[in-house]
Amino acid sequence: MYSMYRTRDFGNIKEMIDQSVSLYSERNAFRVKRSGEVICISYKEYGKKIDGMMTALLSEGYTDSKIAICANNCYEYCLTYLSVICSGNVIVPVDKELHEDDILGILSASDSTVLICDDYFLNRNDISRFSDYRIIYIGSTEKYSHLENFADFVSKGIELNASGKTLYKDVVQDPEKLCTLLFTSGTTGTSKGVMLCQRNFVFEILSAMKVIKINPEDCGISMLPLHHTFESSIMIFFAVYCGAEVTFCESLKYVLKNMADFNPSVFVAVPLLLETVHRRIMKTVRKQKFGALKFKAGTAITRTAGRFGIDLKSVIFKEIQQTFGGNMRLIICGGAPIDPKIIKDFDAFGIQVIFGYGLTECAPLAIINNDFIRTTDSIGVPIPGVAAKIINKDENGIGEVCVKGGMVMQGYYKNPEATAEVIDADGFFHTGDVGFVDAKGHYHITGRCKNVIVTSNGKNIYPEELEYHLCQSGFVASAMVEGKEDEHGEIQVHAQIFPDKSEIKDYLDKEPTEEEVKAIVKKVIDNVNNSVPGFKKIKSYYIRTTEFVMTTTKKIKRNENKE
Repeated sequence: MYSMYRTRDFGNIKEMIDQSVSLYSERNAFRVKRSGEVICISYKEYGKKIDGMMTALLSEGYTDSKIAICANNCYEYCLTYLSVICSGNVIVPVDKELHEDDILGILSASDSTVLICDDYFLNRNDISRFSDYRIIYIGSTEKYSHLENFADFVSKGIELNASGKTLYKDVVQDPEKLCTLLFTSGTTGTSKGVMLCQRNFVFEILSAMKVIKINPEDCGISMLPLHHTFESSIMIFFAVYCGAEVTFCESLKYVLKNMADFNPSVFVAVPLLLETVHRRIMKTVRKQKFGALKFKAGTAITRTAGRFGIDLKSVIFKEIQQTFGGNMRLIICGGAPIDPKIIKDFDAFGIQVIFGYGLTECAPLAIINNDFIRTTDSIGVPIPGVAAKIINKDENGIGEVCVKGGMVMQGYYKNPEATAEVIDADGFFHTGDVGFVDAKGHYHITGRCKNVIVTSNGKNIYPEELEYHLCQSGFVASAMVEGKEDEHGEIQVHAQIFPDKSEIKDYLDKEPTEEEVKAIVKKVIDNVNNSVPGFKKIKSYYIRTTEFVMTTTKKIKRNENKE
């Protein structure tokens, strides 16, 4: 067993917030940009507004109500999330990129009565179709001045508290009560509502903070959508527990500018984002005279010096660190496989990448690398208090990953049948992911059960493995592998490839022709086929001219990308 950090005790989220407001009262909880000006919000002010919004909700009779939020990442989003769950209501975070019909479907399926939204939502949707819901608007533009204003709503609660009507103090914080309802898919026909309670979040915070150190001096920049548990757990819950500061990326277009503006030290990423950043860094390195040679020598020097307790990373890779604002030290990453070399290179830059595994149903972290166990080729080990096992193993020890602990959801909303399918009598959640445990006890994910391609001779092929190999080439932006029947009815491995035209253009030093793109993609396919056993070889492929339909966390939507 490894060492762990000490954590402070609390039984519910409101207790944690009150502790942090007391401990970090004058520290910044947020730094936000408003009309070109940077505004700081202290923990004291944040606590006051949470109490105010709680009272505002309670004063209007909202208890056990479902309150949806569909907006860009912002301070008000975090405020809403915590205020709603601490007031005894249920927050329903909705993906802002969903089609209008899907948003309406989720609002209906969740029994929501209130919708908190912003300009982005209002500009994309027909507001008249949402007349069944009370709309509270985050923003101040003239165009939507007729809508109920979020700031005014919170101010009413603050005024009530100031007058002695402190309704928020009367709330009994029940850790087992449903507090968050998250939908797992954008399509209402297949979407399931994941029910989480405060106990799930309390467990996640205390377990993760035993093995991951986030300091009050840290500044996190929020880039992934907050409706996703991966982002919200760290930026809404972990940050408050640690007394850290949170800032917001205006959009992926402005990532580097926002990094320079806020000098963050922590952020959450999906592998595709890290791969893109790494690729750009390496492209810049290669363009410099003897750049590749200098980079190789620099990584060797920093690793050797590190063995003797000498840190030269900030000296040798200062320019690269400045890309992230100069203070970046920690990236928490998950959601898909990642090239171990990227983790090693970031470590050489002086930036720790913690790579792990989680699911919405597990609030979300279950298995992860951490400050005490760092691997580059596995998802790590279960977080403290979590039990994990592999069931129904094949001859290679690969089977379904199951996890058990205080983070496992209560179930799927109004769907006991689906709940019984994934949570067994012993309390283990059956993740639907397949993987194995190595000799050191480190877990590895090889794919999804439902995506496994079974050949005619009974061999199992995990498409994620082949997709990973294909995307190792800089010439492939994204890929999807699936089973496809040939003219004889045999299942063969088929790939859809979306090439990275900009990389191909740089490689050829000219705009590529269609034939040149085909030749390069064929070479990539041949290289992958030469590295895998015969039964895994890609027998046919299709070169896409349009990007795959993806989720907001950059996962390919397989059902929506069939040929």
